[in-house]
Amino acid sequence: MITLVKANLTDIPAMQELVISEIKEGVILNRSEDEVATNIRSYVLAKEGEKLVGYTALHIHSRRVAEIRSLIVDEAYRGQKIGQALVRFAVEEAKALRVEEDVLVLTYQPAFFEKLGFSEINKEAIPEHKIWADCIKCIHFPVCNEVALVYKLL
Repeated sequence: MITLVKANLTDIPAMQELVISEIKEGVILNRSEDEVATNIRSYVLAKEGEKLVGYTALHIHSRRVAEIRSLIVDEAYRGQKIGQALVRFAVEEAKALRVEEDVLVLTYQPAFFEKLGFSEINKEAIPEHKIWADCIKCIHFPVCNEVALVYKLL
């Protein structure tokens, strides 16, 4: 049975291991162990017993905008709606935190998020600090073919 739990610092090595291949492919941004530790409260994990099978993070940009980051599900567990559960958890967390307007995502899998109620937006609508804080670290920057989508909380 898969359960969703908030991450703790002892989960970081398994989290880093799970994303290695996606980082190499440029699908997920590389985040150092220190960066993950600094933001550990943002992460929710999908576990089967003690085994980490997926995770995501909800990053708060401002009172108005949050972002779903680093969504990953172990290849052996894909197709079991774990990713959907993680995204729904993050959206509910944004609501509980009273994010005022939108939950943003940048993705190579827009159809997955559209099925969950996200709508595509122009990348120019993304908060500027997002581009300079994260996107500049990407191996694809500045030629990026990720799609920006938002979930409207209003």
